[in-house]
Amino acid sequence: MALSGGMDSTALLLHLLASDHHVTCLSFDYGQQHRLELDKAEELILLLRENGHAVTHRTVDLSSAMGLFSSHLLATGDDVPEGHYEEEAMKATVVPNRNAIFASLLYGTALSIANETDVDVAVALGVHSGDHAIYPDCRPEFYDALGEAFRIGNWGAERITFALPYLEMDKAGILFDAERTTEALGLDFDDVFARTLTTYAPTKDGKSHGRTGSDIERILAFHAVGREDPFSYVGGWKAVLEHALEEDRRHRAKALAERLTPLQWHVTQEAGTERAFTGEFWDTSLEGSYACVCCGKLLFDHTQKFSSGCGWPSFHTELDRARIHRLVDRTHGMVRTEVRCSTCDAHLGHVFDDGPRQHGGERYCINSASLTFISKEEQA
Repeated sequence: MALSGGMDSTALLLHLLASDHHVTCLSFDYGQQHRLELDKAEELILLLRENGHAVTHRTVDLSSAMGLFSSHLLATGDDVPEGHYEEEAMKATVVPNRNAIFASLLYGTALSIANETDVDVAVALGVHSGDHAIYPDCRPEFYDALGEAFRIGNWGAERITFALPYLEMDKAGILFDAERTTEALGLDFDDVFARTLTTYAPTKDGKSHGRTGSDIERILAFHAVGREDPFSYVGGWKAVLEHALEEDRRHRAKALAERLTPLQWHVTQEAGTERAFTGEFWDTSLEGSYACVCCGKLLFDHTQKFSSGCGWPSFHTELDRARIHRLVDRTHGMVRTEVRCSTCDAHLGHVFDDGPRQHGGERYCINSASLTFISKEEQA
């Protein structure tokens, strides 16, 4: 596998170790501006070995060869742009053919291991759905085509497969997986991820201002799973989180304004409330799941829905991975608990303590306008 020293590849390594694989890691020095991540990779390997987890690790020097390329991500490039990770400016951080080069070296190493030890070998990479918009060499069709080319071009290729377990996940999903695997491996989650570096513009002492696209994506992922990032940020966690949330709101606003109805916009973006007994889902009993209308994050299952008679969709619990955020709401002369989507910060509704006791006693009172329904057939 490729171990960059970043969050995704670190989680992938934990995933493989927790699945009882023997792992050979290659880290690549390709002349990147943020090469402090290579030091983080070494720190992680040392931590794993100290805790009894054997990992083979080598760093490959590609700095001379990839010095032929042009990218803001390289030491020879201009400053890395700031802003949201899905913005057009982030294309300046693409390194031409980078993942093809990495995959070729990984595949050749895998073939050598297969031939020497007479075992089947998987080439594992931590690419994920959040990369797809800006980085073409992280998309499924790229690896399908690359795998076919390698199969055609090598003897013994039947022993090699690509393993891309995070391909359809976002960064929050990767962190959910890492929570499980750190526990399984007897490791401390924060201790591990303090030894990762995701920023494209680290300070000389290895901190981050939290303003590049890679920073913002990581910060939002930790926020989505209800955790404070153990990485060290200039100005502290609260400041970088507020900046990341504001960048995300700004980035999404135009697209949401074009896609949402006026009521959906009022409810999700202005913390409004639809009139009782008027929402699409207040009395439905269809089988499926309910997701955030703004970002698509799954929030509730139909088995968690119940009839409360209040005029709004009512749920007694949320999906484990929803991790809906709760805030104190003092508007309208009341003190209530507001609930918001942990991924995009959309207003959902409120939670009260008059729900079914057998399910914990809570009632999530949610606006239909903040939800979209996904049937079981669509999920399949």
